[in-house]
Amino acid sequence: MELDRSADYPLGSRRPDLVATPSGRGLDELTLDALRSGELDGEDLRATPETLRLQAAVARDAGRPELAANLERAAELALVPSEVLLEIYTALRPRRSSPQELVRWAERLEGEYAAPLTAAFVREALAVYGERGLLAPSDERAPV
Repeated sequence: MELDRSADYPLGSRRPDLVATPSGRGLDELTLDALRSGELDGEDLRATPETLRLQAAVARDAGRPELAANLERAAELALVPSEVLLEIYTALRPRRSSPQELVRWAERLEGEYAAPLTAAFVREALAVYGERGLLAPSDERAPV
């Protein structure tokens, strides 16, 4: 897959051959008629890790490293179940998690979901929340 990151952006209109749904459908198959007929479901409308990584490369080349980092974390999380994503989101809200809970989330992200960038993000949140007094009291609750 040859990509000219400056000429091929946006991928959806300039290089739709590089973009597919998790079920393997091409962008040309994502139509309102297909949705109305029941041929598509929610999985067909999700981004794939590969597409998100391509978008991250484009963002990095465009001088947008923060956006690239966000897209790389999104690529890691693209296959994580929605209910787990909501649990992580809740855990990262100020004063919702103890230091131990955030450490367990980081370990789970690395071990169970192969998401080291997102685990590092959770560890960074732990450090910042600690500095700013935004952690829940320490406890020894059951693992996340």
